[in-house]
Amino acid sequence: MQDAEMTTKIASGKGFIAALDQSGGSTPKALRGYGIEESEYSGDDEMFALIHKMRSRIISSPAFTGDKVIGAILFEKTMDGEVDGKPTPTALRDKGVVPFIKIDKGLEAEENGVQMMKPMPELDALLTRAKGLGVFGTKERSVINAANQAGIEAIVKQQFEVGQQVLAAGLMPILEPEVNIKSADRAASDVILLAEIAKALAAMPGDDKVMLKLSIPAVAGTFDPLVNHPRVLRVVALSGGYSRPEACAELAKNKGMIASFSRALLEDLRAQMSDEEFDAALGSAIDEIYAASVDKATVAA
Repeated sequence: MQDAEMTTKIASGKGFIAALDQSGGSTPKALRGYGIEESEYSGDDEMFALIHKMRSRIISSPAFTGDKVIGAILFEKTMDGEVDGKPTPTALRDKGVVPFIKIDKGLEAEENGVQMMKPMPELDALLTRAKGLGVFGTKERSVINAANQAGIEAIVKQQFEVGQQVLAAGLMPILEPEVNIKSADRAASDVILLAEIAKALAAMPGDDKVMLKLSIPAVAGTFDPLVNHPRVLRVVALSGGYSRPEACAELAKNKGMIASFSRALLEDLRAQMSDEEFDAALGSAIDEIYAASVDKATVAA
């Protein structure tokens, strides 16, 4: 797939985006969920080798194709690795799956009810490398824990500033200002976030578009104005700690939003499974998430 084909697939393709981007801090938890305990490896190199093996197994599976998975977000080390003897982004494109790369370096301590992204001093070099490997876009995450106007304004400002840097490098940014679904004033955070994103979109120069990765709103339909916004290529949803059935049921209530799930996609997969068991479990998860993204009336009913 060339850039124009990837843009069309992400803008209008039927399916969802898989999030295969667990990084250093979340990797041990991801491996435990996959059935590999910390006692089974020693040091970061072995840990990352195991998580890459897991991701390679997912990408190589016959259940994982561009028919239902239109994109996949990679961790930097996964992007730099290989799947079936090919650079990972190439392996994805060959299956009709558009590759993205997670670019943020983690979160700052909470201030004004939010956690901003840590500095990314080597971002330009990463973007250049990603573009050279055929990556289509990026993803950057920050977190909103409380309905604090000043905090949410700062989050959105930072997200769009980094997004402009990504656009300048010829890549498509997925901006991810996650609202913590466990926060007491989550619905109020959604409303403030909607207003701040709308202002930021209106202020964007030129005619570039961005993507948005948002928590499933507390009130269904809250983010409809963003789904239909002319400066937004696609709105995708994170699972945010919901189990897959919960995440799919909530997502199905929101027209136009498609999934970009991580834990909810991987929760039934185990290292100890045979290939047949693994492919069946992955295929079942993909079918369920696809339905919540595309066949919403059926799932919501």
